[in-house]
Amino acid sequence: MIYPKNLEKGYRVGVTATSAGFEAEVDLIRLDNGIKHFENRGYPVKETKNVRTCSQGRSSDGKTRAEQFHDLIRDPEVRVVFAASGGDYLVEMLSYLDFNILKGNPKWVQGYSDTTGLTFTLTTNLDMATIYSNNFSSFGMKNWHKSMENNLRILQGEDILQESFPKFQDGYKPRITGLEEFELEKDVEWRNITPSVENPKDKITLYGRALGGCLDVLLNLVGTRFDKTNEFVEKYKDDGILWYLESYDLNSEALVRGLWQLKEAGWFRYASGFVFGRPAMFTTHTDTSYDEAVLSVLGERNLPIILDADIGHKPPQVAMMNGALARVEVEGGKGNIIFERR
Repeated sequence: MIYPKNLEKGYRVGVTATSAGFEAEVDLIRLDNGIKHFENRGYPVKETKNVRTCSQGRSSDGKTRAEQFHDLIRDPEVRVVFAASGGDYLVEMLSYLDFNILKGNPKWVQGYSDTTGLTFTLTTNLDMATIYSNNFSSFGMKNWHKSMENNLRILQGEDILQESFPKFQDGYKPRITGLEEFELEKDVEWRNITPSVENPKDKITLYGRALGGCLDVLLNLVGTRFDKTNEFVEKYKDDGILWYLESYDLNSEALVRGLWQLKEAGWFRYASGFVFGRPAMFTTHTDTSYDEAVLSVLGERNLPIILDADIGHKPPQVAMMNGALARVEVEGGKGNIIFERR
């Protein structure tokens, strides 16, 4: 596994719009404040031209997005490349990626949601660790949440223990100033639904090589020329694959079909366990709960299954490191995770 160089003082943080860009005033204020935060910490920020443009959900066409991403990857002063935002169309740039450029210039690449198309693809195609966590826009809030300070420490090379947070924000909140912080309103509770567990509050430990992202995007990658997942899990089968997954707007029916598809594609054959983040939006037409949907596909394996972890669209979120060895501990509704870079 390739682990890019740590972010060190004086080196640059790159920002590019791999999916949507920014044009609204509140988003630009947030972007500028994120830049200020990093520069005040000693990390100059280099942004590509497409960050401040957006049309029909795209910062630019797929080829341009790939070229501007390559520009940051080639820059020896850039150590981390953040996706400016999520969106819907990152997959369009995959067709234009030059994997030789990416392999020859390892950089930390970070984002979540639609950015799964990039982080997951780089890890499984190039054996390169990536970070599934906040897009750059999140760093523009007035005062950073602890999760962001933890995120930065991981990029700096610290293998810290990340613990579940006390409360989370339940859904999207409109922005007025652009500097809004998380509205932490509901108690965090990591739930153990492992079929064989009698008392879900008992301590459980999961271990394996972390891999995952947003299910909505992963389903688009299955069977394409960018799908090297089976080769990846075969290579690391002795470690076991600790899958972390979260969904944006899959309903229970789509969730069942999606997990079934990944299982039948062979992705889960060396799974050591599953950790699911809080779904952003979830509905059902068949009176099927999220728990029931997950268990209907994964329950037969009797592997550890955790729900409602601090991953994904309902912040705050821990920084997940694709490709690294991970240990997750859950007890009494609280959890923690630590990564090992080998």
